[in-house]
Order: sequence, then structure tokens, then C-alpha cells
Amino acid sequence: MASKSQKQKISSGGKVSKRGKNKPTISVNEEEEPINMESLGHPEIYPLVLTTKTQEIFNCRIDEDITDEQPYKLIKKEDIFADFQNRAAVSDFYPLKKIIQKYPGDELLIVYDKDFRYGLNFYLIGTEEGKENYLNPPEVPEEQEEYKEHVPEDTYIYTPPVSKPWVSLGSEKEIEEESVKEFTKQITYMISRKRSQFGAPIKFSDQNASSVKDAYIECTAYPDKNFTVKQLEKDVGMQVVPKVKDTSTQTRWTYPKNATTQYCPREFSEEEKETLGQSKSLTDFLNNASISVEIALQQNEIMNTFIDDWKYLAEEEGTFGDKTDTHLKEYQSFTDLHNLTEKMITCVSWHPVIYGLIAVSVAVRLSFEDRVHFSGKLLLQPSLILFWSFSDPIHPQLMLESPEDIFCFKFCPSDPNIIAGGCINGQIVMWDITAHADRIENIKTGGSRSKKVTLKPMFLLEPESNKEAMYIRHCAVSSIENGHRKVITDIHWLSDTFEINRMGSVFENRSGICCQLVTCSADCTICFWDIRPQKPSAPQPTEKKKEESIEIPFDIPSTFLHLDLSWKPLARIRLSKGETSLDHCPTKLSLSEDHLPYKAQDKMLAQNKVMKVGEMNPYQNLEGGLANHLKPIEDFCTKFFVGTEEGEVIYTDWKMERDPETGRLMTKKPVSLYTVHDGAVHTIQRSPFYNDIILTIGGWNVAIWKEGVMTGPLLQSSCAPKRYTSGHWSLTRPGVFYIGREDGYIDIWDLLEKTHEPAQSQNICTTTITCIKPWTFSAKQQFIAIADYYGTLHILEIPWTLSHPSTNEVSSVNYYFEREVKHLEYVEQRKKIREQEKKQMELETEKKKVKTYQKSKELLEAELKMDYESYLELEKTVLINLGLIKVAEKVSYMDMM
Repeated sequence: MASKSQKQKISSGGKVSKRGKNKPTISVNEEEEPINMESLGHPEIYPLVLTTKTQEIFNCRIDEDITDEQPYKLIKKEDIFADFQNRAAVSDFYPLKKIIQKYPGDELLIVYDKDFRYGLNFYLIGTEEGKENYLNPPEVPEEQEEYKEHVPEDTYIYTPPVSKPWVSLGSEKEIEEESVKEFTKQITYMISRKRSQFGAPIKFSDQNASSVKDAYIECTAYPDKNFTVKQLEKDVGMQVVPKVKDTSTQTRWTYPKNATTQYCPREFSEEEKETLGQSKSLTDFLNNASISVEIALQQNEIMNTFIDDWKYLAEEEGTFGDKTDTHLKEYQSFTDLHNLTEKMITCVSWHPVIYGLIAVSVAVRLSFEDRVHFSGKLLLQPSLILFWSFSDPIHPQLMLESPEDIFCFKFCPSDPNIIAGGCINGQIVMWDITAHADRIENIKTGGSRSKKVTLKPMFLLEPESNKEAMYIRHCAVSSIENGHRKVITDIHWLSDTFEINRMGSVFENRSGICCQLVTCSADCTICFWDIRPQKPSAPQPTEKKKEESIEIPFDIPSTFLHLDLSWKPLARIRLSKGETSLDHCPTKLSLSEDHLPYKAQDKMLAQNKVMKVGEMNPYQNLEGGLANHLKPIEDFCTKFFVGTEEGEVIYTDWKMERDPETGRLMTKKPVSLYTVHDGAVHTIQRSPFYNDIILTIGGWNVAIWKEGVMTGPLLQSSCAPKRYTSGHWSLTRPGVFYIGREDGYIDIWDLLEKTHEPAQSQNICTTTITCIKPWTFSAKQQFIAIADYYGTLHILEIPWTLSHPSTNEVSSVNYYFEREVKHLEYVEQRKKIREQEKKQMELETEKKKVKTYQKSKELLEAELKMDYESYLELEKTVLINLGLIKVAEKVSYMDMM
């Protein structure tokens, strides 16, 4: 006989018999039966693992809610069902779902297994009787204990049997021959239809097959040798049955004719009516059925049962500010469980082509002083960029190694297999993962590259069988002496439509691919880099090549070997503070030709298809376009926005100019400089809908700017309760952007609803949010990646109201920005008017002073005399009122005066 596990395998996969050929069968994956302790004599006990997150949800934390004095917890059945709805297969109770559903009581007993008696840290008691026996153990009567002590010696004592070693007599060979094993791979089918087709009426009509193209297809039978199976064995069941004969008859119908037939009704007699009315069965039936009939009648009166729910469900709400379903829903989270060091996530980037794949860079959570102190230990720990897939939330798919911790990185817009990153020591690192592209492209993410595919939930995905992480070394690293001196805070690829020279002049791109980078660092410099060799390499003698040849490891591609340890910046810019010798410290920058992921995505797909056809990768031959002549581009905007460590937003030009006195190349003065943030600017980004609208976030406030408006920001928020740490525009709604705070909350701004404060705030984690990156998977599904200070990457699903714009939202938000521009212009005009009025008032006061000086001596003496007489009159009146002088004395007093 086959064991229980063998029976399960037989029922869930294809069947192969020793006596016959393969018999493939299609089956549906069944849930595995939960493991219980029936073999140990406790069939009511089911071990399970409760993670720290689940313990916090159900208030059963070890050593806090559960102690040695009370090692158990009663959990309501409805709370577990709510956890199933929120986390689905991620819930720790999911393996015991059937047991919980069949449980008759309302509360289940969870017991902490401190000694791991049953193998896991908790176990569930699956019966009411077992729960009562655990909570109220039965007491052994004293008489029974005394009886056990006085058992006579002649009484038979049962001794359990002792297990003996297995002695083979050949039966296992028969079991092996008769057993059925899995041979074919299990196949799962998912059949779906569009929501608009549910309940749609179906109309059938006749048509001529020959008149309609492709309406008639002849499917002739033909033998297929691939599926010809020779039957060697056949199971036939036989049973004796009476002889049966099928006969039929058909009347001849000459012509159609309408006819009706009326039958006489059958009625009960009076005696039958009395008997039936007094029967108990009829009375019970009416009593039981009347309640359900009354409820059905009431429901029919309350709601319309013939309404089309699908039609109303798909209606779009046309009003602004609707608050239904506006919260972000947690979809998945990623944490590197294999790395025990405390690390934070510094940068996040979705893969531009492969859906469901996201890359994050991690760094050690140490201050500068601690890094210096533990520098010896940090050299032994790898600095990585991790590639996570929705199909496997535990194991990274790829790990990119770096000489130092990466604080920013970007995928190349021309080839997503090329990655550039900035290190904490000021070096730039390049990776080429073309050799591993097949590994990440074959990841089962529940959907293809098409935008129309909706990702499946996490518990429906099939992770790869290969769980070994792939470590990939870097191709090249820049020179330490000639690069940045401090941490690189931002990095961007320049567009494939232009390139610049050492002077900052713009020319047409000779290579046709992205081959230049721009970086900013805390050493107060902005550098432009070119990945192409600066001088075409001349052919060298073969003997000299052999002497200077260096063995390259086989796992490192030679794409950027010419840059390794010798890469220097093409141009360097310093933002001077004017009269002083100090410079501005840039933290983020935004170019006018930034590659936005949603715009470059289709272009990437087309380039990948061309490369797959057989053309050589252009990054393998970077010297190909250097011989072409440089063609300058006229009327190209070389200005860009820069955010500094002091909270300043600078609008400047990258073109260099020569000092007329010294002849040295120097940076132009900034076009505008505003200090609106009270902390370092960590986000400066252009709107995906308006190329001249820029969002800046720093310190405790946020600002929105319009390129070309030099009077100030269009919007400047008040101070937030907590410091802002990151932010990003919405990819589908022009008036929505997300801002992360240091307390783990995310503020969602909707300019169509509120412009003075966030539309809503939602808690994501308990620590600082370090990075925010939204991404659109399809027209119906959008996600946002939120990274925190503790190294956890949260993937949340964006609700319908925050991902789908209204009909006129683009024009409405544009009108709001235009109105703010007019308001700034009006304020500027009022300032000029006030300055003119102030100048006129000053002129009038000066004229009055001049007039007073031009008066004659006689007029001045007359005015002084009049003032003195008025003073004497006032003095006399005061003295009379006080009674110090009388009326008679008044005359003499006046004469004296």
C-alpha cells in the first residue's frame, strides 16, 4: 500500500504506470493538508509559526503578552478571517485555513511552545474539547491515586511493543512496481474575461459562411505521430443489466396549426381539505417557509434586483475630492534577511523594461565618525545593489557589488543592462548585466511586458527554483584622484539626442546612445562624465600587447575596461557664492532634458527588440562615432535647477565662460537664487505633465516653481509637523504628489482638493522614509515603492482615485498654475507701485523741508510770537482753573506779561 504522501502525489500530478506508457493528466494544485500531532497522540494540536508582525497584530508577543505563567492566548475567529482578507497567503494562519473554518467555536486557543516540543514556536488546538482540557485540566481522584499505589504484584502490567529493525522479504520491490509516480509537469490554466463582457447580451444570427472572410475554416482530420499512443492496457468494467430497447415514434406533421387544450382542475374533497388543514407537516412547512418568503419580499421592495451592478461599478466619479478608497494598500515588502548588518536603503529604481523587478541600494547606518572608527570592519562587508522580484520576496535575484556604499544610481535610458552609481567616497561605478539579462527576464512575475497585463497577487506567483543569489562585480570605477572628494548625492544620464564638450557647448550626439553622465557631490562640484574613450586607440604591436596584457576575470565584461581607475570628468562646475570665496553645496539637480521612465519606456523596448534580432550592442563599440564631425545645436536650453544643502534653489547655466582678466574658464553667475527651504533640498523633480513645472522638497516645507518665472515659487507650503525626507510626482495625475516624512508618514497632496495642506496622511512605517518611487504596471494597476531607514522596501498599491485622473484634470491644474503666475505678476506690480509711492512721499517731505528754510526772518519772528501768545493764554487759563490767581489779579498778571 502507498503511504499518505504518495497518495497525495498521485492525486495532484500526472500518472505514469510501469505497465503502460505515459498518461498525462491535467490537475489543479490542491492545498496541502495541515500537519497535526496525531502520531504523538494529540490529533487536536496543529503546530504553526507566528512571525513578529503577526504577534503584534494579534497581541500575542512573546515575553510581553505571553509569559511563562500564561503561555496561551485566545484569538477571535473573525480577527483571523480579517487577516486572511488583508494579507491572503502571507498570513501565518493560512496553512490552517480549513481547520479554522471548520472550528465550531468563536475563539481559538494559541499556545506558545517554548521548548519546541512540536517543532514550531506556537501550536493551535483545533477542537473545543482540547481547548477545555487545556484550560481546565481534569483532576485525578485521590482514590484512584491510592489505588495505583496499592496495585498487587500479581496484576498484569502492560508493556508497549518495542520497535525492531526492518527485515526485507522482497515486498518493497512489488510496491515499487505497482506505485504510480509523477512524470509530467503540472499545468495550471487561468481563464478570464473582460469585466465589460460580464452579463452582456448575446445575439445569434444566421450568415452565409462563404460571404464572410474567415468565417468558415475546414479542420480535416490527420494523424499526428507525436500524440499516437499505443494502448497496452485497458481497464474495462462490466455489469449485468436487463435488456433495454430504445424506440421512438414521430407523427406526421403536414402543416402548422394553433391549438389549445384545457384540462379540468383536480380539487380536493372536503374531507381531504380538513385532513390536510389539520396536518402538522403542513403547519410546520408554512411556519418555516413564511419567514424566508417575507424576507425575500422585503428585499424586493428595498432594492432593485434587476439593476446592472457591473455597469454602475465601472462608472467614473466626475467630482473632485471624493474620499472613497483613497488609502494606499500594502501589497508586498522586501527585507534582506541574509545580511545581518544594520543597513538603510539609499536609492530605489524600478527596472525600465521588466515589470515586477525593482533595484535598491543599501548602505550601513553609521555617521562619518563611526565609519572612520569601523573602517576596517566595513572593508570586509560587501556594498550591494539588490534586485528584488515580486515572485520571490525573500531571495534577491541579483546582487551588484561595489567598492563602497552606493547613495544614488540610475539605469541607462538606451540600455537597461547598463547601470551607473555614485559612491560615498566620490567614485562612479559602472555595471554591465547583459550576460545575466536572461536570468531576470525569465522571472515569473505573473505578467508579460505588455502594459495591459495586470499583476497577480503574490500568493499566486511561482518563485524560481534556483534560490542562489548572483553576485556581479563592477566593470569600471572612476579615478579617486580626479573625481569627487565627498559623497555623490545625485546622478543623471544625459539624453541620447545631444552631447557637450569641455566648455559646456551642446552638439548633436555622434553615437546615438546615452554616453554622458552628470553628477553632483557634497564637495561643492557638479561634474560631467563621458563613458567613451577620449582618444581613439591606435593599433599597438602584438609583442607590446602581450607584455602589457592584464588577465581579466572571466565574470567581468570588458565593456568599460578603458575607464577603470582612469576615468576623469569631462567638465567641472563650481557654484560660487559671489563676492566670497565659498561655494554652494549641491545635493540634487534637474535638467531640462531629464529622461522620465514613462517616456523612455517604449523607446527602450524598441531598442531591446533591435538588439535581440542580431545587431551588435552599441556599448561594445563606443569608439564608432568619435570620428564624426561635431554639429552644434542652436537655441538649446543649457540652464538647470540645483538644490543645495542650505535649502537654496538655484537656476543656473552649465556653459563655461572665460574670465576677461585671467583667461580661465569659470561658471556663469546664477540666473536666480531663492532660499525658501529651511533644510537641505533632497528632491527636485520636473512634472511628468508640464516640463516647466518643478517640485522641490527640503527641510519642513515644499515648493513648486515654474521655469521662466523669476519672481518666486508658485506654491510654498507652511512648516510641516515633521521634517520632509523624500518626494515624487504622481505618474498619472498632474495635481498629485507624494512626500515622505521622518516619522514614517507619507503626505499625499492633491492640488485640486487642497493647496495649503496635504489632502491626507498615512502611516507606512515607524522610522524615516528615505525614498519614494511610483510605477505604472498597467492602466488598472499602479504601485508605489517606499523605502525606510531600517532597510525595508514597502510596495503599496495606489487606489483608483489617486491613479486615474478626471476628465479635465490636466487643463484644471494648468489653469491653477497660470493663475498663480498672474498672482505673482500682480504682487510684483504692486511692489513697484508701492516703491514709486514711497519715493513720491519722500520727495514731498524733502520739498516741505526746503520751503521752511526759504521763509524770511520777519515771518519766522511773527510765527514765534503767535506761538508764545497762545502759550501765555493757555497758562493763564490753567492758573485760573486751579485757583492760584483771581480775576482781579488777572489784569495785573496780564499787564506784567
